[in-house]
Amino acid sequence: MKIITLGSSALVMAMGAVSMQAQSKTPYPSMAALDQYLMPDRNAEIALARSAAPDSISRDAKVLVLGPHGYETAVEGKNGFVCAVERAWMAPFDNPEFWNPKIRGPLCFNPPAARSMLPMTYKRTEMILAGQSKAQVMEGIATFAKKELPPLEPGAFTYMMSKEAYLTDHGDHNMAHLMFYTPVMNGAVWGADLPKSPVMLNPQFALEGIDVFMVLTGMWSDGTLAPVNN
Repeated sequence: MKIITLGSSALVMAMGAVSMQAQSKTPYPSMAALDQYLMPDRNAEIALARSAAPDSISRDAKVLVLGPHGYETAVEGKNGFVCAVERAWMAPFDNPEFWNPKIRGPLCFNPPAARSMLPMTYKRTEMILAGQSKAQVMEGIATFAKKELPPLEPGAFTYMMSKEAYLTDHGDHNMAHLMFYTPVMNGAVWGADLPKSPVMLNPQFALEGIDVFMVLTGMWSDGTLAPVNN
């Protein structure tokens, strides 16, 4: 019995060590203070949002900025495009950086995406800022996608070509790309994630039944060269 007791104690200690190690590998286990996600300089957020696409597109786009209760219109647009700076909670729900307050993802939705994908940004953000847990947001988004989200329009895509974006704590933090939205499909039909391919499959909206194909552009929105896959 003494041996069994000692063995059990060692197992508990080992499991505790594994648990602590796992926690240490989760740098963003919960939402940070709201002010860490907000940009105090409204003009800086407008400029960052517009940097997602070439000036010929973004200068006439509608621009959103994030406020304490959700996205607000900062500039009215003329061409049907909508530019904004997304935060980390637009990542897949299992992404370890889901609550990373440093993430800034400038993007410009084309008109079909503004009508059929932007509502997802509004809804997730609204739920997050209302203080809902990740589990509650997942449940609410699943319902929203089934009952309220407009049908995905053909040709929906976004520009994400900002040189100033911060998309992850890993690597070079950023890449210039376009995101095309499709119904869920086999990524092989796009040649996604193959060696030398500029196409990657992003499971960002798997819960909503939407695939996101990311295509590297090789240039930033200002026309300078950007890295691509080797």
